[in-house]
Amino acid sequence: MISSVLVAGRGEIACRIFRTCRELGIRTVAVHSDADADALHTREAGTAVRLPGAAPAETYLRGDLIVKAALASGADAVHPGYGFLSENADFARAVVAAGLIWIGPPPEAIEAMASKTRAKRLMGLAPLDPAEVTGADLPVLVKAAAGGGGRGMRIVRRLEDLDGALEGARAEAASAFGDGEVFVEPYLEHGRHVEVQILADTHGTVWALGTRDCSLQRRHQKVVEEAPAPGIGEGLAKELHALSVRAARSVSYVGAGTVEFLVADGRAHFLEMNTRLQVEHPVTEAVFGLDLVAEQIRVAEGHALASDPPRPHGHAVEARLYAEDPAHGWAPQTGTLHRLAVPAGVRLDTGYTDGDTIGVHYDAMLAKVIAHAPTRAEAIRRLAGALETAAIHGPATNRDLLVRSLRHEEFTAARMDTGFYDRHLDGLAGSAADPYAPLAAALADARGRSRFGGWRNVPSQPQVKRYEMAGEEHEVRYRHTREGLAADGVRVVHADAGLVVLEVGGVRRRFEVSRYGDQVHVNTVRLTALPRFPDPASQLAPGSLVAPMPGTVVKIADGLTEGATVRAGQGLIWLEAMKMQHQISAPATGILTALHAEQGRQVEPGTLLAVVQTP
Repeated sequence: MISSVLVAGRGEIACRIFRTCRELGIRTVAVHSDADADALHTREAGTAVRLPGAAPAETYLRGDLIVKAALASGADAVHPGYGFLSENADFARAVVAAGLIWIGPPPEAIEAMASKTRAKRLMGLAPLDPAEVTGADLPVLVKAAAGGGGRGMRIVRRLEDLDGALEGARAEAASAFGDGEVFVEPYLEHGRHVEVQILADTHGTVWALGTRDCSLQRRHQKVVEEAPAPGIGEGLAKELHALSVRAARSVSYVGAGTVEFLVADGRAHFLEMNTRLQVEHPVTEAVFGLDLVAEQIRVAEGHALASDPPRPHGHAVEARLYAEDPAHGWAPQTGTLHRLAVPAGVRLDTGYTDGDTIGVHYDAMLAKVIAHAPTRAEAIRRLAGALETAAIHGPATNRDLLVRSLRHEEFTAARMDTGFYDRHLDGLAGSAADPYAPLAAALADARGRSRFGGWRNVPSQPQVKRYEMAGEEHEVRYRHTREGLAADGVRVVHADAGLVVLEVGGVRRRFEVSRYGDQVHVNTVRLTALPRFPDPASQLAPGSLVAPMPGTVVKIADGLTEGATVRAGQGLIWLEAMKMQHQISAPATGILTALHAEQGRQVEPGTLLAVVQTP
């Protein structure tokens, strides 16, 4: 029996596995970088071991250090989480060689399937040779051979863009996974991303646990997932299950894994097999009433699965909540997460709690929110409602995108495919705006700052406050009167520092207000209090390109110098943050009049990188 488990991961991954371990009475061990010394997963574990450093490559990707940590802490088993090391055969071998129990598939199975190119050949398929790609093959997809999460992926629609896509994908893959190998495959424009959860024991039993649809993807990263995949007929579902079991048996697979397909025109096209638990596994757990981590542990202990899996019930939908700003090109955001709370009735998997800091070194995902209900329509409604009313105080997030996506007619009718956001992102982007939110923020601030009302017998000019909301500036006016605070067009029923009640057209509306410095949250709307008199020194020249997030300048376009002519959309500077590269492009055709970026330099949000002057 396993008595103590070290989890080779961080954040939400580790917290989720620790939860099951505690329920099973198993002691827990965390590893943490210096940046994660006070992270939630570090605090939740019974024992924590420091991995000196901050970057993933020197901490969480160092299998040798993690094995040493397991031995030093007295753990008798290692769970690889569902990060990069979970698909590293050498790490699995090192764990076993150290006399520890490996809660995962055999190293040989990992080795066979961890490389997408080898997996395709094992299934009788072959990727395209980049040197032989022609116009007839377009569009194609450049993919990293290792890892996942959309990193190291590029869609290529023009042959002249292929070399640049290969270079960018290799750099991103090497940074994220320590392996720069990439390959090319045909890109199906209107396919659906469908996958099958498998679970196999050491006694020859392999379960195929239904289907999942993960078609809503942005930047090749899954955003919304659900189980079962809607609109998949019984015949196609059986084919997907058979192919998945075949893939598992072909490598003598043991444990939990996922086989991924692209479904188009009623046909299944094999993509890859992930030899690990996936981020979206909770929807399968909800539908089948299973704890897949508990099953992984039981399989590692040698227990046999039943001959058949449990029967599925209902429908489950999951949405991934990211710290990213739609007003600035969906750039990852950092800062303090002041509050994160969802209504009862949905599941929240997260690696953060109130007051935690979102740093620059790791993925920008804050949490997964999962809803389960008897029908798909009910599950969607429950999840959208929970997200819409959740308290998320801190950096900007994709919350509003998630709510609008879940309620989009193409999604509710199950007509979506992997091009959903290519077609609809612009219409779904943006943050929620409430015309009365700035007034509520101003009234709460006024009441919080003054306990004496401040009214005068002689009428005076109204008080004025300015806020930024949904990328636009709003000015509000209110007055102090004998009866209290007043504003044109509304009746102020109540106002204090945390709650404002306004009557508008005979309808009362409640506004819960929380303020953290200049950041104000009114219900689910995020505002920024602006200074009454802006500092002229803070105004940037037209055409200024600033860093949208903290990161490192990893590349400057070849030959780019001050005085050069640049064209609209041309990539000028590349930043790396949260394990992804972000391109800073010329906003218009013009002259580069200033270049402040330096390769290798760390920059903060708002740092001036360059200036493009237009005629």
